[in-house]
Amino acid sequence: MDFLTRIFNRPPDKDSAALAKQRLQLVLTQDRTNISPETLSVLKDEIITVISQHVEIDRAHVQVAMTHTNQGDHLIANIPVIGARAPAPPAAERKRVQTRRPRAARA
Repeated sequence: MDFLTRIFNRPPDKDSAALAKQRLQLVLTQDRTNISPETLSVLKDEIITVISQHVEIDRAHVQVAMTHTNQGDHLIANIPVIGARAPAPPAAERKRVQTRRPRAARA
């Protein structure tokens, strides 16, 4: 055991216990809220889609999880932001651009 501690600079039991506790809390929270892992995955995908319309994000490192505290259940999203996107034109401008059609050429 001491050998592993020196190689990895951490005792493996503490990390394993913390990870197991975190996973158990996630399972218990999902049971309490009746949110399945599939629903949580869909929710994550939808959050990514909406957020990425406004800012550029690192999609590979987005984390979404349910947590439980004394104050209740919480949906926690950790979304790494890379940068801002160019602002979209106002709604009225988008509508005008979409409805414009080319005029027929007169001879």
